[in-house]
Amino acid sequence: MDSAAASRTTASPAASADAGTAQAAGDETPSGDADRRTDELPPPLANAAAPDRPIPDTVPEPGDPARYFTRQISELEYHARVLAGAADPDQPLLERVRFCAFFTTLTDEFFRVRVAGLKEKADASGLRMSRGMTALDRDIDALQARFRELAGEQRRIWVDDLRPRLDEAGIVVTEWDALDDEQRTQLSEVFDERIFPVLTPLAVGPAHPFPFISDLSLSLGVRLDPSDGGPDFARVKLPPLLDRYLVVAQDATSTTLVRVEEVVGAHIDRLFPGRTVVDWHLFRVTRNAGYAVQGVDVEDLMETVAAEVKERRFGRAVRLEVTESMPVDVRLMLRDHLDLDDGEVVISPGPIDLGAVGQLYDLDRPDLKRASWRPLDLPEFRGSKDIFAILRDRDLLVHHPYESFATSTQKFIELAVADPRVLAIKQTLYRTSGDSPVVHAMIRAAAEGKQAVVLVELKARFDEEANIGWARKLEEAGVHVVYGFVELKTHTKTALVVREDEDGHIRRYGHVATGNYNPKTARFYEDIGMFTADPVLTADLGQLFNMLTGHSRNLRPDKLLIAPTTLRPRLLELIESQTHPDGRIFFKANHLAHHQIIDALYAASQAGASIDLVLRTTCCLRPGIPGLSDRIRVKSVVGPFLEHSRIYRFGHDPEPGAYLIGSADLMSRNLDNRVEAVAPVDQADLRARLDTVVEQVLADEALSWVLHPSGRWTKVPGDHNVQEAMAAAAIARSRA
Repeated sequence: MDSAAASRTTASPAASADAGTAQAAGDETPSGDADRRTDELPPPLANAAAPDRPIPDTVPEPGDPARYFTRQISELEYHARVLAGAADPDQPLLERVRFCAFFTTLTDEFFRVRVAGLKEKADASGLRMSRGMTALDRDIDALQARFRELAGEQRRIWVDDLRPRLDEAGIVVTEWDALDDEQRTQLSEVFDERIFPVLTPLAVGPAHPFPFISDLSLSLGVRLDPSDGGPDFARVKLPPLLDRYLVVAQDATSTTLVRVEEVVGAHIDRLFPGRTVVDWHLFRVTRNAGYAVQGVDVEDLMETVAAEVKERRFGRAVRLEVTESMPVDVRLMLRDHLDLDDGEVVISPGPIDLGAVGQLYDLDRPDLKRASWRPLDLPEFRGSKDIFAILRDRDLLVHHPYESFATSTQKFIELAVADPRVLAIKQTLYRTSGDSPVVHAMIRAAAEGKQAVVLVELKARFDEEANIGWARKLEEAGVHVVYGFVELKTHTKTALVVREDEDGHIRRYGHVATGNYNPKTARFYEDIGMFTADPVLTADLGQLFNMLTGHSRNLRPDKLLIAPTTLRPRLLELIESQTHPDGRIFFKANHLAHHQIIDALYAASQAGASIDLVLRTTCCLRPGIPGLSDRIRVKSVVGPFLEHSRIYRFGHDPEPGAYLIGSADLMSRNLDNRVEAVAPVDQADLRARLDTVVEQVLADEALSWVLHPSGRWTKVPGDHNVQEAMAAAAIARSRA
């Protein structure tokens, strides 16, 4: 049993002697599952476990909470749809393991950001003490209850389904007690050489204060016999540099592994010479990862963000995970020292932190994974073609990950760096990879004497340290680095090249995208980018970069829509233009939570418009409510590639300016509190390509879930797979 790993009695010396889901669609299935098909996945899944909200008897008025789903609950239901991938017998086995791990990654961040934010609001409101439970408290309780359901289901999937199947496939996760003498000797050597030197026991007692326990760190809570003299409790942190799963034995067809805490627990006496260890128990703490940057000058932004990131590790504890074998007095002691209440303690039969099972995906077992997808070259970028001449003639569209980032977007920047006619390159960076070729290209541009400008968003959550490091490298290389606005994150995905062409004219060439300039995520995030030399649109991009570098505010773009100024009003105008019986609206995005946008969509539905929304994660709109949203349909596509593109289409045959792609989702943070860029796609052949994406995503069955007015999501029956269809379309384009 996995729960055995949570506790070991070691008083007798003799007895003691982890995304995303990032592969393309393939045909492989795990051994023994080839003939297994099911249209309805087993519970948890949002099908059965999600709490229903009653459908209103009357049409709720604007401002009525019954008009909207709660954002946090909606986001947690996305996690349930991800967990469905772990339960799906049609998925290759290690893909299911990866879905299981990704669920933990998502919920960890959810607690660090969303739940922590709600707790801060509840504490700051001052109402809790004076009025008892508030609406915020009830929201927090509902989230914690739903999380417990899903976490329990995740453990059931792992213990009762995935782990036995892994055993059958030759991937065996075992316990120390099940190892033979030779294997124990081997792991004892590993402990001596690689593990013991990095462990630090921290006793808790009158002369030893309770140690600080860092965010998401795994710890052993060790009980010591007080009759030996000295404290009766100590904490041993398992440093994150240690692999969670250690290989015990391996050959071509099988691998045996043991968790690192098993090895540490078997040698725990070594850390406490002269003391008697009673037992040990695994636990983990989650802390608030939020911070605010206010009241500082742009010149001080880097130092302020760096300081805030350092302080993040000391954020308030918001969750304690313990094993059910942990004695009550130890659990209560941890709870009290962390200043948590009982509702913030998650008791698990084990194992804790199933995110670590993602490590198993790295095993060399292609028979248990999907066939990997190799992105194809964009035909127009092949060979020695003059890409700038092509762009002067027409715009181009690239669809990741079906088409390669390296040979399109990255190549666009690298060609500009190498071109002696290019005068300037301007680039935004929100998130990028650890060894970013785009950053290296911009460093080379500065060395070539080009005007190289990079907007680095220092406040990109969980990428702050990496972005600070890149910003410093860029500055040292002579690149002009700016950080945007203190009060607004810059979330645009844009690049601009200024070139003196062969005819002597200075022209701009631009790139507007839905995804980051990150070659790693571009291999499994579905995103769209457009290359253009449209003089109006590229002039707007020039205005955008001038705004970012010069901190101007009065932009007057003609085509480009920019948040927080022109984007939201234009989206509302476009929705209004379809608010009639023949209206047609299609949105594909990650989130819809902006109440003004939702209310406008309700009005369009009431007027007779047909509306389809494909929303990967969050949807606060309630579809299918009589008299309010009868004509609105909502689905979510959750597959091997993470659906990330934003496409906004207005009308059966959109007018110029009514078919849009860009960086912005439909949330207050995007439309009102960030710098975003959304561009029209007016060229006929590019609109036809987008139409294909729209048609295929609406036709998808294999990866789709539909949202009901009650808030329940159900899996769509059928086999049509949008990601397989788009891969086939990319192959056909590459051969044309």
